[in-house]
Amino acid sequence: MKNISTKKSDNFSAKRLNWNDIQLDMKEKLGNDIYESWLKKIYFIEEFNNYILISVSTRFIRDWITSRYLDQILQIVKTHKKEVIRIEFIINDKKKEINDSKNEIQKADVDLSKKISFIKDSFFQYNRIDPNKNFENFVIGTSNKLAFEAFKKVSEDLSHYNPLYLYGGVGMGKTHLLNSIGLELKSKKKIMFISAERFMYHFVKSIKSNEMVKFKDYFRNTDVLLIDDIQFMNGKEAMQEEFFHTFNALIDKGSQVIVSADRAPNKLSRIQERIKSRFAGGLVVDIQSPDYELRYKVVKAKLEELKLNHSISLDISEEIQKFLSSEIRTSIRELVGALNRIISFSRVYNKLPSLAETKAILKDLINLSENNVTVDSIQTIVCKFFKISKNEMLSARRSRYLVRPRQTAIYLAKLLTSKSLPEIGRAFSNRDHTTVIHSVKTIERLRQEDKELNFNIDNLKNKILYKKDNEV
Repeated sequence: MKNISTKKSDNFSAKRLNWNDIQLDMKEKLGNDIYESWLKKIYFIEEFNNYILISVSTRFIRDWITSRYLDQILQIVKTHKKEVIRIEFIINDKKKEINDSKNEIQKADVDLSKKISFIKDSFFQYNRIDPNKNFENFVIGTSNKLAFEAFKKVSEDLSHYNPLYLYGGVGMGKTHLLNSIGLELKSKKKIMFISAERFMYHFVKSIKSNEMVKFKDYFRNTDVLLIDDIQFMNGKEAMQEEFFHTFNALIDKGSQVIVSADRAPNKLSRIQERIKSRFAGGLVVDIQSPDYELRYKVVKAKLEELKLNHSISLDISEEIQKFLSSEIRTSIRELVGALNRIISFSRVYNKLPSLAETKAILKDLINLSENNVTVDSIQTIVCKFFKISKNEMLSARRSRYLVRPRQTAIYLAKLLTSKSLPEIGRAFSNRDHTTVIHSVKTIERLRQEDKELNFNIDNLKNKILYKKDNEV
């Protein structure tokens, strides 16, 4: 890493960043699991004219955050101070983290009576089970009913479906269902509920601290293994090897394995074929995008929950409830986040917002909902436009009639999504990030020179951004 000067610019902006607010935004937009596992470990050092300096305790954490979340963190920071154009890291092993680890171990010792698995006298005290996410408060609709019924069935009879594989988009309720089954069974069985990222983190730490025997024993000694976001194991061959053997050991001894992911088993990228085959050999269920009826039920249920649990008297008008249900379409999580914004507005100003005020409060979410763009949707629309198949676009062939559509799709993915360069490269058959950069620069140059290409890209952008949701 290059040396970083801490001398402030003479043109240093008077507006100061509030890192606590940025952390809250990171937690909300990137999710509690990612925040607790990685982003909470970031310490703010200083801000300068056009960049900020932050620290983490190890190079491993820095590299992990940089490769997966840096683009999104920068966008969040820019909403607080638009002048910031980059983020710099320093490595700083803080004593605070050592003290925190000691506190975690002491806390875990208090919880020995609970049948949640842990590794005693080690760093691996971890329990993700949330008492507030249960089967009773999971809102059921046509898009998630099959998944709900499958999870309820397994909670009643562990031998019914094994493994159980659940997939769906971000914020659709996958973690809620995993948590619900963990809650249902924790008094009867030994439960391990962990994210794939956390699994990887402790796998690496076990290797470094020469504790792989403990790691293997405690994972293979559980009755029910719940792993969230299995797609994050992509490309980690050593970890996949360990997971494969752990998976087989658990199945052989009759333990239940339940896994969630953002896509079907056969669409997992850089995951060993034998692992995908094991997943596909069990019951595979999905949660689809929520329709209007489910979104409306979620709004109603969340308001009722707030009234019961937090003694909030908040009579949001039917008009605003229907507006939320029709406009916030990306995910259940975004919908609940929108409702929380309205509640915060009501508390601050001591009044209920009008419809016009609601639209102003939720402007960015409404835009996001309207422009819910994925790399997959971009590839589909570009292939249709250029009359090629997706297999041709993703192939290694470099024929001219394929290169330009491929570069166009990569350019639009960078322009219209928040995906990082490596993530975009992986979506295009694991191409290197330098290929993504080259494609983006090529199309940017050609747009200046080729009026027809420029027109076609504008046309494609409109097709991608303004796809209509015909649910409502």
